[in-house]
Amino acid sequence: MTLSRRALLAAGMPTLGLPVAAAPRQTLTIAAFPLIDKIVHAALPAWKALHPNVDVQVLSRQYADHHTLMSTALTTGVALPDVMALESSYVGRFAHGRGLEDLSRPPYAIHRHRPRLVPYAYDQAIARSGAVVAMPSDIGPGCMLCRQDVLARAGVSTAELTLSWQGYVEAGVRIKAKTGAYLVGHAQQVSDIMIRSGLAPGEGLYFDADDRVLVESERFRRAFETALAIRRHGLDARVRAWSNEWAEGLKRGQLATELSGAWLVGQMNSFVAPATRGLWRAASLPAGSTAAYGGAFYALPRRADSSRKALAWAFIEFMILDRARQLEGFKAFDAFPALLEAHEDPFFEA
Repeated sequence: MTLSRRALLAAGMPTLGLPVAAAPRQTLTIAAFPLIDKIVHAALPAWKALHPNVDVQVLSRQYADHHTLMSTALTTGVALPDVMALESSYVGRFAHGRGLEDLSRPPYAIHRHRPRLVPYAYDQAIARSGAVVAMPSDIGPGCMLCRQDVLARAGVSTAELTLSWQGYVEAGVRIKAKTGAYLVGHAQQVSDIMIRSGLAPGEGLYFDADDRVLVESERFRRAFETALAIRRHGLDARVRAWSNEWAEGLKRGQLATELSGAWLVGQMNSFVAPATRGLWRAASLPAGSTAAYGGAFYALPRRADSSRKALAWAFIEFMILDRARQLEGFKAFDAFPALLEAHEDPFFEA
């Protein structure tokens, strides 16, 4: 009986010097925005060790440009990447269409991984149809960054800022009077993070699980009253986040605090205000508030090249389900892991 070379290889038998064809090279394209692009680049050596014949091309654009282009690509089916990074606020928008793969279906079966991921982040990617359109990579626990040198000049402690929202405003009055620094860039930053605090399971920002409107709830009333108090006391600089004026305020010590997701630390260190490293301290939100504020996801465009879908899904699993990759993203780029087992690392106690 004569065995083919394929049969010999399958059986683990020597091929007697017959040349073995190398696996064809393939290239995955990953569309990302800062700092997701850097996290991907940092992971590539480990990826290449596992997939030496797979090259990865990272297509990086600024946040707004990236999401605009991804929306266009999903609509037209043109210039689609193999893997698409999305910020959490865009996941719901893209879920309404049919541009993204349903990861709950075979061969992806993402429900297998659900117990390993932060529950609320996983749920954010579930469409009304039940389709799971993306997988969470990192989350944005709400936090307050405090400019320690400004607080010291004002004689204000972090505890005074975090005891209550009223205490936060009162401390801001003292900071402004003694240093001239504003408490925050814009009063809306305060209301935005407060309306994200204290959500019930299954509840959205504006509607509950039964589609009842929530904008007249206590959560909204408290958020807008606090923002109004900040505006009335002249404690906000009236500059929008991500504007040049906002960045300058952070660099020059004109803004005493910043309320955002934990991922902002990475943005500050990377390009917003790197020269101020060491001057900031992280604290919890006032009144013990907890908020989900942003985070990143990976998704598969449905009309991307089908011959690379398996590789693209393997890349997503590699980036999210590998504890070492998740910890690398956190330690180097302040991307708070969506993988629950990464939270057990001693680094979280630092």
